[in-house]
Amino acid sequence: MIDTLPLLPDEGPGQFDSRYRIVLVAVQRAKQLMQGAKRSQPSKYSKDTSIALEEALQGRIDFLVGEEARQAIREGKRMVAREFDQSLLAETDEDAREIKKQLSVYVDDSPKEEVKEEVKEEVKETEG
Repeated sequence: MIDTLPLLPDEGPGQFDSRYRIVLVAVQRAKQLMQGAKRSQPSKYSKDTSIALEEALQGRIDFLVGEEARQAIREGKRMVAREFDQSLLAETDEDAREIKKQLSVYVDDSPKEEVKEEVKEEVKETEG
């Protein structure tokens, strides 16, 4: 990482308009790497933050700025909210089924289907 820091551009046109933008892009990429994203190519660095900074400085990361970035953030939040709600509902349904199953032992005193069929067969045998 120490040998990467001198590579930070001081001035001049390029992919980044400021050092701050480089940091923001590298931070977002480091988060992706920590969550399991694949590296763009092999690196001499082992830490995700150093790899992210290297990828940013070499121009291997696509990023959005301005209104496009704000729109992408809004879309991302909507997608996460939808995924979260669905998974929460699935867990709730599963929990509710488990609770109902456990409570049926204490609340539901009616005979189960198998027992009802056996009783019907016994009644038929005694009547017939």
